[in-house]
Amino acid sequence: MPKKNSILITVVALFLFCSCDNKRVFDEYKALNGKWNKDSIVSFETEFKDTASKYNLFINIRNNNSYPYSNLFLIVQMQQPGTNITKVDTLEYQMAYPDGTLMGEGFTDVKENKLWYKENVSFPKPGKYRFSIQQAMRRTGKVPGVQELEGITDVGLRIESTK
Repeated sequence: MPKKNSILITVVALFLFCSCDNKRVFDEYKALNGKWNKDSIVSFETEFKDTASKYNLFINIRNNNSYPYSNLFLIVQMQQPGTNITKVDTLEYQMAYPDGTLMGEGFTDVKENKLWYKENVSFPKPGKYRFSIQQAMRRTGKVPGVQELEGITDVGLRIESTK
């Protein structure tokens, strides 16, 4: 019996060692219950002390087969600590292949998409940065935004070190 336990412990330790994510600085999701209201802003806050290092930033989206579009428009804001300086980006991402098959990782009807937001970014001031993400989808030929965007289950922000 002790030999089986030591083999099991070794396998678990090897799995944990191999699955370590040494580039991850921040990785968090917020659940949306399958619909994303146009007025619902998903926010994340994280602190940076190192102003010299470079980072890659990603928006993570989990969607299911109820997602009706081939693309996704987002408005993303990054607010610097202790200032009114906010950088705003309007971003478009491809979410489906031409045949309508959803892009992303996953074996079930839920797909996870790791979408580039910013590359090689440094944070100029130490302190807490606030990131806000809002969907900005429109129907073709319509001015008002999509009130309830179906099929989005989670929205996340991931920050990785470039080292």
